[in-house]
Amino acid sequence: MKLATKILSAVLLIGVVASANTLVTVNGTEITQQAVDTELMNATQGRFNQVPAEKQSEFREQVLKQLIGKELIYGDAQKTGVLKTKEYKKEYKKLEERMKKELAIKVWQKKVVDGIKISDAALKDYYDKNKEEFNEKEAVHARHILVKEAVDAKVIINELKPLSGQKLQAKFEELAKSKSTGPSGSKGGDLGFFAQGQMVPAFNNKVFTMKVGTITMTPVKTQFGYHIIYLQEKTNAVARNFKTVKPFIEQRLKMEKFKSVMQSKMEALQKKATIK
Repeated sequence: MKLATKILSAVLLIGVVASANTLVTVNGTEITQQAVDTELMNATQGRFNQVPAEKQSEFREQVLKQLIGKELIYGDAQKTGVLKTKEYKKEYKKLEERMKKELAIKVWQKKVVDGIKISDAALKDYYDKNKEEFNEKEAVHARHILVKEAVDAKVIINELKPLSGQKLQAKFEELAKSKSTGPSGSKGGDLGFFAQGQMVPAFNNKVFTMKVGTITMTPVKTQFGYHIIYLQEKTNAVARNFKTVKPFIEQRLKMEKFKSVMQSKMEALQKKATIK
């Protein structure tokens, strides 16, 4: 199997499997989904889920390629004797000393955080005052075809009107690729999932009133042009209960308290230290 095909298959697999399964192997070394997810979370500072849906698969593919590239280069470095050179050993020693200090600080900070206790009453109070923060809004998965003129939009709508089901979606994707002026055109007009309020008002207000598997029968005008919208999926709003979000709230409140605890500890350490 060609490398590009393996990468594509792995990216598709990432979207449906949520465990640390092996995506590809490079000269016997496994690259897991967990490794890809870790890189993505580090790169986005823990906000990968906020990346637009249509960009997520692209980022996953890039990260997987990078991890494969690292394994290939590391393997070649081993074969060509890089790990035995004086330069490598010197740089490795520097890195070891730096990491020794950084790891000690990390473990020290974790012990401080683990020692912070938040009462159940405080956790519940935070939840009661911030319930909206944990609610997942209603979301839709839509496609669109964007054109400059209303008359062009109407021609496309008339072509799509007689169709339904899979034939409608297939034809919509085909027309999006050939006629849409929007950046999602090459992807069949796919906008991925988005919640209430993420799109411009005219588009947002229309798409959330549609039925799944239908198109807009009149063009939707925005500052970008005229849209024909196809609603592919819809998910209902979800209100997460206290039990579900309790660990998240506890971690958040611990980190907030950690700042004041750290300040006190640093002041105490500075008083004992010799700083010239």
